[in-house]
Amino acid sequence: MSDATDARPYDALLLLSFGGPEGPDDVVPFLENVTRGRGIPRERLEEVGQHYYLFGGVSPINAQNRELLAALREDFAANGLDLPVYWGNRNWAPYLTDTLREMVSDGRRRILVLATSAYASYSGCRQYRENLAEALAALDAEGLEVPRVDKLRHYFNHPGFVRPVADGVLAALAELPGDVRAGAHLVFTTHSIPLSQAGTSGPDGGAYVAQHLDTARVIADAVRRETGVDRPWELVYQSRSGAPHVPWLEPDVCDHLEALHGQGAPAAVMVPIGFVSDHMEVLYDLDTEAMAKAGELGLPAVRSATVGADPRFAAAVRDLVTERAAAERGEHPERCALGALGPSHDVCPVGCCPARTPRPAAAGADSPYA
Repeated sequence: MSDATDARPYDALLLLSFGGPEGPDDVVPFLENVTRGRGIPRERLEEVGQHYYLFGGVSPINAQNRELLAALREDFAANGLDLPVYWGNRNWAPYLTDTLREMVSDGRRRILVLATSAYASYSGCRQYRENLAEALAALDAEGLEVPRVDKLRHYFNHPGFVRPVADGVLAALAELPGDVRAGAHLVFTTHSIPLSQAGTSGPDGGAYVAQHLDTARVIADAVRRETGVDRPWELVYQSRSGAPHVPWLEPDVCDHLEALHGQGAPAAVMVPIGFVSDHMEVLYDLDTEAMAKAGELGLPAVRSATVGADPRFAAAVRDLVTERAAAERGEHPERCALGALGPSHDVCPVGCCPARTPRPAAAGADSPYA
């Protein structure tokens, strides 16, 4: 393990997330930010916005990020890691550029970034890096000193991410009626993405699905060891948002629940391994839509918890920070990872998770701001 109190050469951590509306008047402007440049008509945005209006026009993601921010600061302070933590979003306040401007004003020059996305893909990694490059370019255009920005490695298989999820599955199983609990299937869910993106994810392609499968296998094995039951499991997808003619990863979670019912499965536990916290894709697509489908089918179903602000996840972030700092100092820290894939790369190589239209991306081997 690296020294848990030494973050040199870094002088700040940036929690970088997606962002979400915090009231009804924010919903359409937020969706306009998310879809900018894609030519989606306002009527379609208002239709999608109905998901948010069911929850008062408030996405839970910002409140969850505030909780994670507090958990990180508490963990760092309790363990002697003197590293300030900031928060910025890609699509809503506090905006990334504003936060970076604040960090520069505070004298921060070597910044580590924690993205609230654990896996490799264009939308889960490269797009965050593109947004970082845009923000840094804006600072440069304003005549501000541009800080050096590095991104923490993918943490899908770090014990501090995996073990809280496994415990969540055990707690969810306990919610099921006793007569169906032993036969419950595990339904691991993540955000669907276009097949073209899945195929080019990671340095060599196919990383998005491979990483999820490896994580699901580790969690299923942990649940088997704890319960003594070897449960059937499957990786399925949710929250598809693309044009109907473009192929995306399947099966959809609701279609899978129908298939399980047809096979005579007695119950299901939905496990949202693709999400760090219970944001809108979890609250609507799983807790509302998928649970309604299970109810229609008469299939007993529960949904397990995401990692959120679990103290073990905050400790994992501290470990990732000090690990990366040690590597930057030329040391060779132990790198924690469960499963078969091992720890991810520190620096995204050229061509990793490529965009359809090439754009500058920071915090990688091809960064214009090295």
